[in-house]
Amino acid sequence: MTFSIVARSADGESWGVAVASKFLAVGSAVPAAVAGVGAIATQADANVAFKGLALAHLDDGATADVALQRLLEEDTGREHRQVGIVDMDGNAASHTGHECLDWAGSITGDGFAIQGNILTGEDVVLAMERAWHESGADTPLARRLLAALAAGDAAGGDRRGRQSAALLVVEEGAGYGGLDDIAVDLRVDDATPCGGDPVAELGRLLDLNDLYLTASTEEEKVPVTPELEQEFEEFAHAGGHRDFHAWVGTENYEMRVAPDLSWVDRQILQIVRGGAAGS
Repeated sequence: MTFSIVARSADGESWGVAVASKFLAVGSAVPAAVAGVGAIATQADANVAFKGLALAHLDDGATADVALQRLLEEDTGREHRQVGIVDMDGNAASHTGHECLDWAGSITGDGFAIQGNILTGEDVVLAMERAWHESGADTPLARRLLAALAAGDAAGGDRRGRQSAALLVVEEGAGYGGLDDIAVDLRVDDATPCGGDPVAELGRLLDLNDLYLTASTEEEKVPVTPELEQEFEEFAHAGGHRDFHAWVGTENYEMRVAPDLSWVDRQILQIVRGGAAGS
C-alpha cells in the first residue's frame, strides 16, 4: 500500500525517510529516524513496533542487516511485512515478505533502501533509484528524498491512487533553534480534498520549511549596518509593529534573523524590500 525511500546523506550527517501511499496519514505509521543512529520505514501490514525496536538495535551498534534480521526473527507476521533500514554508516537493508500484495519489491544501494507494495509495477522503484542517483550527493537529503518520491509517483506509485505523503529528516542540532535533531518533519495526511496530489503538496511544504524552520547558512547571512538597521525599523513601523524584532516574531522568521540583529538572512532582506523569498 506504500512506496518509500530510507537514506543517509553522502556526508554521513543526516538520515531520513520519504513515503507516499493511498492510506490516511502514512507519516504516522511508516517513518522513524534518529540522528547518529539511522532510519527505518515499516510498511505493508506495518508493524509499527519495528520503529522503536530497529532504532534501539542500531543504537546498540547493530548494522542495518543485523537489525532487520532481529526484527524478522521475532515477528510471526514477517511474511506480511515490508521494511527498509539504513544505519549510521549508510549500510542499507530491505525486506519484502512473500505475502505482500503485488507488485511488491525493493532495491538497496550505498546509503539507501527503496521499497514498495501494491505498486503499478517495478518501474516505480527503478524510477526512484534513478532519481536518487541523478539528484547528486551534494543535494540536501530532504531534496534528494523528495525527488525520488516524486519520480516513483510519476512512474505510477500506489496502484490504488494517492492520498498521503510524508518526509522526515534528522541531523544533529538541525531542529528548531538547534535544540533537537528534527530538520524536516512534514506530512500531508489526506490530499483528497485539496487536489489529490500529496507529493506535490509535500514539495510546497518543504519550501516553507526551508524558509521558516531552517537556520541560515553563513553564505545567506547579510551583515546589518546602521543604515540597514534604520531601514528595517522604518519598515516595521510602517507596518504598525513596535520594532523590527516584533515584525520578525510576528512573521515567524526567528531562524533567519540574529537575536542581536548583527545579521539578517538575504531572503528576509528581499521580503523587506518587496521581493519574494528565494527569488
